[in-house]
This record gives sequence, C-alpha cells and structure tokens, in this order.
Amino acid sequence: MTEEETDEPTVPIVCEECGTTSRVALSQLRTSLEKHNEHRHDGEEIAQVDPVIADELANAVADDLGLLDDE
Repeated sequence: MTEEETDEPTVPIVCEECGTTSRVALSQLRTSLEKHNEHRHDGEEIAQVDPVIADELANAVADDLGLLDDE
C-alpha cells in the first residue's frame, strides 16, 4: 500500500553503509529498521531514521514538552 492509500505518514530511513534510502510507514518503522540491520549488519544499528528528520522531531517534542523554554 502507498501512503495515499493508507493516509499513514512515512518516515525516511537511511543506511549509509549500504548507500540506500527509503520511506516506510510510521507503524512499520521499528520493524523495518530491525529487519534491515539484522539481515544486512548482523544486528548492528547502522540503518536509522534520517538524522535531519530525527533532530527536527526531537526538537519539536522538546518544545512541546517545554524543555526548551528559558527559565
């Protein structure tokens, strides 16, 4: 199914060692990363969420929780 068929957001993942990028449904993110890393990298966590997206998401969550507010 495509994102349009499910309306589920997708997340970009990258594996610099394999030279690959892809997008996976958010609900399948953990499974997809674990499967790739297990089969291609003996379980080592090489493939990951695109670092730029991960940083933006972390900042948005921290902002929502008020962790970035000046005291």
